[in-house]
Amino acid sequence: MKQIKSGIITTTYRCNARCVMCNIWKNPSDIEEEFEPEDLRSLPDVKGFNITGGEPFLRKDLAEIVEVLRPKSKRIVVSTNGYYTNRVLRLAKRFPEVGYRISLEGLPAANDELRGLKDGFDHGLRTLLKLRAMGVEDIGVAITVSDRNAKDLLELYELADAMGIEFATAVVHNSFYFHKFDNRIEDPELVAGEFEKLVDRLLSTRSVKNWYRAYFNAGLAGRARGANRPLPCTMGTDIFFLSPFGEIKPCNGMDFSIGNIKEQDFNQIWNSPKAAEMRDAVKKCDKQCWMIGSASPAMKDDFWTVTRWVLKAKFGGKIPEL
Repeated sequence: MKQIKSGIITTTYRCNARCVMCNIWKNPSDIEEEFEPEDLRSLPDVKGFNITGGEPFLRKDLAEIVEVLRPKSKRIVVSTNGYYTNRVLRLAKRFPEVGYRISLEGLPAANDELRGLKDGFDHGLRTLLKLRAMGVEDIGVAITVSDRNAKDLLELYELADAMGIEFATAVVHNSFYFHKFDNRIEDPELVAGEFEKLVDRLLSTRSVKNWYRAYFNAGLAGRARGANRPLPCTMGTDIFFLSPFGEIKPCNGMDFSIGNIKEQDFNQIWNSPKAAEMRDAVKKCDKQCWMIGSASPAMKDDFWTVTRWVLKAKFGGKIPEL
């Protein structure tokens, strides 16, 4: 069995945002049914944990969750809309090594419309600025792109680049996790074209890391057009997804529970016959998701394929197909 590379820790389905591309806020989890920090003790050591939600900062015990996870990984990143600035800063003061990705769906007008949060952009930006002032190194912006905010993609990247922070991208999609199955891209060429502008911009920099990010974003351009993912998915093998109720699943796209950490040790769950069934289901999955959680390990596993693309894209005069 391969060593697990990362875990997605979904702390809650409660959320203060009212995003148009996500209905988690219409289906909040019951606080009494959410896992306790102590339930995480049996989770394995991994390279990284992504703590997400809903909105993680609605959990009053988020610091205790981080405390349990800290010895298990060198890298922990919290995904948040950044609205609760003071709560974020308290956690950052206690755990300065933890990273943060603030979800901003474009510039102020697009963000506040899509997230349904009055002054949401202002809150998120203020949180980023204060984290940077505190000296937190692993901070960045994350955007989920659709027809409604694609034109803000490159400008938001330029803002992040000017601030010297990370920039994470995704394309709008559907799953049980979002309680959403009617998201669609009305103008695929518009969205793909904006991703391709970002690809060009990333390749124009001197950062080798950006060149590999260009590969990932070229995959998002293809996904916007309905293309298959360029590399195999290894969710459920390299990565696990933990629901707020303690269920272990392969990812946030496949609703396939293999056990509950409230009832069983993680290793028992991960090495069970049910887990083998899950991995077979992942191999047969036809959703063709291309998100950084599943793309990153796949890119590392097929490093030379990705590197050949990067070299051709950077030095070959034109962007090759994936």
